[in-house]
Amino acid sequence: MSILLLTLLAGCLPIRASDAPSGTPQFQERVYEEKTSVGIRIVYNAPLRIYPDRPTLVVFYATPNGNTIEQTMGYEVSAGLDWHYDIQHVVAQVRRFRELDKKRNIILACMEAENLNWPRWCKSQESSDEIIRDTIEHALNQFPGDPVTAILAAHSGGGSMIFGFINACHQLPGWVERIVFLDANYAYSDQQHGDKLVSWLSNNPQACLVVLAYDDRRVTLDGKTVVGRTGGTYRATHRMLNRFEKCSILSRKRSGAFDLYTFRDYKAYFWVHPNPENKILHTALVGEMNGLLHALTVDTEFDGRWGRLGGPRAYTEWIQPPPILQLSIPKHGKHPHGGSEIMRRVSSMSLTERENVLESELLRGNIPDFLTKFKSIQVHGKDLSGREHVLIFFAMPDYLAIGTDSDYCRVPMTPVLAQRIADQFNCTLPTRKMVDEIHRAASIKLEPRALTQNRESVKTFIEHNSIIETLRGKAPLGSLISGIKKDVVITPLIEQRPDHVAIYGWHKLDGTPIQPLTTVHINSYVDYSHGVRLVKRGVLVDGNPVDIREVLADPILHPLVSDEGPIKRPYYWAGYHPRSAPSGH
Repeated sequence: MSILLLTLLAGCLPIRASDAPSGTPQFQERVYEEKTSVGIRIVYNAPLRIYPDRPTLVVFYATPNGNTIEQTMGYEVSAGLDWHYDIQHVVAQVRRFRELDKKRNIILACMEAENLNWPRWCKSQESSDEIIRDTIEHALNQFPGDPVTAILAAHSGGGSMIFGFINACHQLPGWVERIVFLDANYAYSDQQHGDKLVSWLSNNPQACLVVLAYDDRRVTLDGKTVVGRTGGTYRATHRMLNRFEKCSILSRKRSGAFDLYTFRDYKAYFWVHPNPENKILHTALVGEMNGLLHALTVDTEFDGRWGRLGGPRAYTEWIQPPPILQLSIPKHGKHPHGGSEIMRRVSSMSLTERENVLESELLRGNIPDFLTKFKSIQVHGKDLSGREHVLIFFAMPDYLAIGTDSDYCRVPMTPVLAQRIADQFNCTLPTRKMVDEIHRAASIKLEPRALTQNRESVKTFIEHNSIIETLRGKAPLGSLISGIKKDVVITPLIEQRPDHVAIYGWHKLDGTPIQPLTTVHINSYVDYSHGVRLVKRGVLVDGNPVDIREVLADPILHPLVSDEGPIKRPYYWAGYHPRSAPSGH
């Protein structure tokens, strides 16, 4: 079974491993990943600039059972995206926290255990407690700051990471300024953890403990209670309260929908939702109710300045779409050149001169707006193991054109230029199978019209574009259209003939392609019938965003997008060096 398939089955998404951080320009931050040899994966989300003379705070957040780092960090909802990406939004809440606390460098370190299960990982490692402690200390030492402190936070089974750290410490270090259990304190033990937590709170004036839980004792799922007779976070929370009350006076009051328990002699806050309707509030405490943001700001100058515990979400504008699904098409200026003017300008140029002009215009955003609204194409298929999947890819509604919505011309080009444009726009070229899928999904199918004279002339390019527009008639711009061009495609054949172009398609109304897949032409050959339809690099496989190149190269999953076997080099590389896909959370 392939590595990509295993990670997809687990709900785990492979992200680009890199020695250098990648960026998310929208939020002026950088993102990078580390993996340990014992199965701990960490993704860091840090400000683009870290000031060494400022205090630095690292928020370590352990993922809940069954959730990947990407799902834990969260993405903006989009059609086909798995629901797990819209329940915690840890990175959006930390971004909101950064907006409040501008005096510190605030870094998120999201930690995932092998097999997406911290309790199971802890049991599988002989020295799991010491490994957790050493991993956190190593991560903390990477960052400059004066001083560098940490918050240990977790949801659900991720609480085992925090308890492992506590187990490994004779006494909790002073650089731990806050510990946060977001319905995550199942494994609390008076003997192992009670004394250490009380000592840490009593001896460190800055230390703060925050616990969020709900009454889960009578919650049922499919007719069965979700926790055992002695389990659940409600009971664990009251064990903690009973232990702490031995050393300090306990107070209780109502706070919104929660019961709030506090202590006179140290900063320990327990918010417990009574849950009279016996709902499953487990993850709702984190995302829908702003649980993490609340826990980060309790007993600080920012307490209550962002919203309130219980909702509504106070961090919506800090949520981003999956970076791999985002386009990088620049916006055109106030006075873009029309397609007619540009095509007249290049009509007498050499191929090299013409493509230099086309590249310059396209990369400055001189592209019709309707082409930037990609269409989703859903594919139901089986991988080589027989397992069924749903893959969604996103295709440009028409072929690449230059100009504006009111004045544009579809532009044939060499595959090398097409690849450079695709790379800059965070796109790829389609496969033969994808071209067939686009034709099947197209709402507008036109009968191909062939021209036989001066096939490589710009004048013929313009003439053919006019014919297509006449055939299109009053069909709305931006509709998914097919039958008007042969596609420049990616195929395993281009690895065998790297200096050639692969073309395929130009489907008739009955679905039969006029042009079978061929690499007969050298890559400097361009005629009026060639079209470049871009496809986003990011696809959704069973609701999970993945780089299509991972799927194309995968020995098991490739049939979802390729009927020619795996495609390990899905690009034209003559004079071309492919960029890595963007990352970020």
